[in-house]
Amino acid sequence: MDQSLAVWVVILLSFATASLPFLLRRHLLALPWAQPGEPARSVWLRLLESMVFFALLAGWCVLTLELVGGALLIGADAVSGALFLGKLLAVAFTAVLLLSYPGWRFRAAVVEKPFLARLLEVLVLYLMVGTLGFAFEANIGNPFQQGWEFYAITLSLYLVLAYPGFVLRYLLRRHHGGHQR
Repeated sequence: MDQSLAVWVVILLSFATASLPFLLRRHLLALPWAQPGEPARSVWLRLLESMVFFALLAGWCVLTLELVGGALLIGADAVSGALFLGKLLAVAFTAVLLLSYPGWRFRAAVVEKPFLARLLEVLVLYLMVGTLGFAFEANIGNPFQQGWEFYAITLSLYLVLAYPGFVLRYLLRRHHGGHQR
């Protein structure tokens, strides 16, 4: 994969995922505490489900680093390009399946999503996109060690990309009924 293509894929993926928690009403994370409107369940069952969910998220990150970061891609070979694209699609499909489970489990109930849950979803999506970026970097060549400054700057940029979704969710007032001037 070309370096500029990998950078643009990560930028576009960041732009697409940063506002997602603010635009979706369904949960993207299986959190250990009860959400408003959630059916009554055992504390231990919620805790176990949350631990399994986050273990699967960590497994997804490791799998992404191994599949995408360890893949050999030779630009002139169509078979290796198709194999790399297949690995990317498999990683994306498993991420969509994993993140759709928490919303699917309470599909019949109207569960509210508080701001803290949305913020945690933004942070988890930042980690997932960052993992894919590190996998691209490992695939291209020599990955570099990063300090805390790198993570502070990239998280700040990711939060800036989430701002349009935040504005749509919290700052724009939706008027039901008559128009106000």
